[in-house]
Amino acid sequence: MNITQMHERLRLELLRRIQRGTLSVSLLARQTGFGQAHLSNFLHCRRQLSLEAMDRILASQRMAAGDLLPATNDARVAPGDEMESETAPVVSHYAALFEPFIRPSGVQSEFHLPNGFLQTARTRAESGRKAWQRFVAVRISSADALPMEPLILPDALVLLDRHYTSLMPYRPNRPNLLAVRSGSLLTLRYVDFMANRLVLRPHNIAFSVELAEIDPGETPSDRIAGRVALILNEP
Repeated sequence: MNITQMHERLRLELLRRIQRGTLSVSLLARQTGFGQAHLSNFLHCRRQLSLEAMDRILASQRMAAGDLLPATNDARVAPGDEMESETAPVVSHYAALFEPFIRPSGVQSEFHLPNGFLQTARTRAESGRKAWQRFVAVRISSADALPMEPLILPDALVLLDRHYTSLMPYRPNRPNLLAVRSGSLLTLRYVDFMANRLVLRPHNIAFSVELAEIDPGETPSDRIAGRVALILNEP
């Protein structure tokens, strides 16, 4: 990764924090000592920062330079184990919902996949989402798993394809199982769209169907974190 790419990752991360309401240009100016106009020009791609300025911004946000590097999917294969040559980062639910790029410090562990699995999955997402790191995995707690039992069991690892945020069925005549943002939480459900509401259907019939209003200016895809591409129910 070169300096220009690191600039872009830093810019996107700052914009994400501003959009989430945890940062503002004025607060960043106070934290770093830079003028708001200087920071605004950077955020709007009108100028780049010096290395010293990047260091000050990283320090103000409690980030390290390594946090701007992508979490890579290593293709190292152990001798005699050719079927496990790809990985996806296991991350928090918050990171899966809101982080376009997974920082190394946000990787909890690695989800190992059969060789070639990631390359065969089809995409269907808006252009903005296709800039996100594609595959991440999350661990599902007992409470979150109950509405989807026995398909998803407590402590399961679930692989999400964040480049598939469409309600269009991935396979004909089979509903998509999607990770959906409900408030600030990640929820796994079968999803339909009806009368400006997402219809969230559980697998376990003991639980009720939920309705989620789409806010003005939002589309259903804005609420979808990704398609559940693989489930690993650990013994």
